[in-house]
Amino acid sequence: MKQKLGIITLGCPRNLVDAENLLGRLDSKGYTITEDIASADIALVNTCAFIEEARQESLDAILDLIELKKQGKLKKIIVHGCLAQRYKDQLRKELPEIDAFVGSLGLNHEQRRFALTPRHYAYLKICEGCVNNCSYCVIPGIKGKLESLDESAILRKVRDFNRQKLSELNIIGQDITGYGMDLQGKSGLSGLLKKIADNSPDIGWLRLLYLNPERVNDELLGLIRDQKRVCKYIDLPIQHINDRILRLMKRKITGREIIALIKKIRKAIPGVALRTSFIVGFPSETEKEFRQLLNFIKEARFERLGVFLYSREQSTPAYNFKGQLSQKQKQERFDIIMSEQQKISALVNDRFMGKSIPVLIEEKENGAYIGRSENDAPEVDGVVYVNSDKPLKTGEFVRVKITDTLEYDLVGEVSS
Repeated sequence: MKQKLGIITLGCPRNLVDAENLLGRLDSKGYTITEDIASADIALVNTCAFIEEARQESLDAILDLIELKKQGKLKKIIVHGCLAQRYKDQLRKELPEIDAFVGSLGLNHEQRRFALTPRHYAYLKICEGCVNNCSYCVIPGIKGKLESLDESAILRKVRDFNRQKLSELNIIGQDITGYGMDLQGKSGLSGLLKKIADNSPDIGWLRLLYLNPERVNDELLGLIRDQKRVCKYIDLPIQHINDRILRLMKRKITGREIIALIKKIRKAIPGVALRTSFIVGFPSETEKEFRQLLNFIKEARFERLGVFLYSREQSTPAYNFKGQLSQKQKQERFDIIMSEQQKISALVNDRFMGKSIPVLIEEKENGAYIGRSENDAPEVDGVVYVNSDKPLKTGEFVRVKITDTLEYDLVGEVSS
């Protein structure tokens, strides 16, 4: 009788891809894969260790599984991913109930995928690790140096996704603008994107996630503008705008260059949706520097924005920086920015009132359909609530006339 293996995957889409690849191997070895932990013999939890909040979520999930094992509902527990990679020896001592720890597997150029996403979209990881070495980030310590997936392997995957006629393919990595730098000393993302587009005529949207602002060039912007199926959505983690903080973060760009880049992007791609992320409470960040960041956010009016409270991570240079801020200070600054962004998001959404836009249908809930616009990445951005007299299918593209706007979401009806 086949053993049933249940999966819990935490953290970012890159982690999800790792879980899909690991499950592909286990599926080929004869395990029955289920997302229903209650019915499983073996539980595999795919963990994240990027910041303290993510580590706590992973530990909570592990402790819940240990309790199930004590009750006799699980035979084995496997801990996989970043937490296992970073803290394996410590966890082995403190949690003897865990049967195995599996750290980072690296890029397997011939992975077999076991899909954990809905059928109509997928993630394609084109590189692992990072070249940026920001002073606050543990990723290089966990994932190692940049490793780009072979172009031939990427295109084989793209052609496979194309045969599935996906509605959306999300191209991801810690920093996809670094793709190829380990192979040819410069970014090869633009050339790769052309080939991905050429090999995926039956895929609806191609979405680029995580572009480092240092390497967003005119060629890449031209491709995003001119390729109809590439979403006019740029995820551009900026982290801060103050030059002193940027230098401390080891971000190789200045505030002035960031402002110029944003102006260039908006001019090159009319109607573009800009998503970014910031860190508040970085060591020694003054009230004046925080206010500079807040004023920049008010002026830039990003369509999508996320904020992280600085997390003091061992083994990073910033761990030993002077001027560590209190949790209370960091939380206050987080709350101020998110309150401001809520107003900005409402104004951004007001622009769509009365317009018809393409929407990708995701699911039906409480009698209404839920979809996403081109401006919304899966799981992290807003949604469009869609009213329709006719049945709609998951993965279908429909034109929706917007009849109401909320702070983060839109409401509309299928255009006749």
